[in-house]
Amino acid sequence: MLKSIHPLLNADVLYALRAMGHGDELVLCDANFPADSVARQTTLGRLLRIDGVGTTEAARAILSVLPLDEAVDDPARRMEIMGQPHEIPPVQQEMQREIDAAEGRARPLGSIERFAFYEAARRAYCVIATGERRFYGCFIFKKGVLAPQA
Repeated sequence: MLKSIHPLLNADVLYALRAMGHGDELVLCDANFPADSVARQTTLGRLLRIDGVGTTEAARAILSVLPLDEAVDDPARRMEIMGQPHEIPPVQQEMQREIDAAEGRARPLGSIERFAFYEAARRAYCVIATGERRFYGCFIFKKGVLAPQA
């Protein structure tokens, strides 16, 4: 255990979060996402896991240390439901609350069509799989920067 580090953040996940640079993206996905095959095509090249919790709990841990990008309109995006792109299921509503809480203000989730999401995921820095069993519990976060201390 480490002080001030969320206990869900294992060594592999912490390494990836630290290694990522401004503008790099991470995929946080549910248990149904083709995580291993997609992860092999990412910059990191291997799958990371935060098992035993859903995507919102994992996001709470990740967003406790990862700044979202301020330089883009949609630093957090959700996978759209096929045929219902404007429907926001409970797992995505919960994620919106986690993002807003971590950022201390409203940062609306952007959306991306399902197959475009897979393509974007392959270009990400890494994929982190969770135990989330609800459908469409898949998200992409773009890393921002930490401002210098005044």
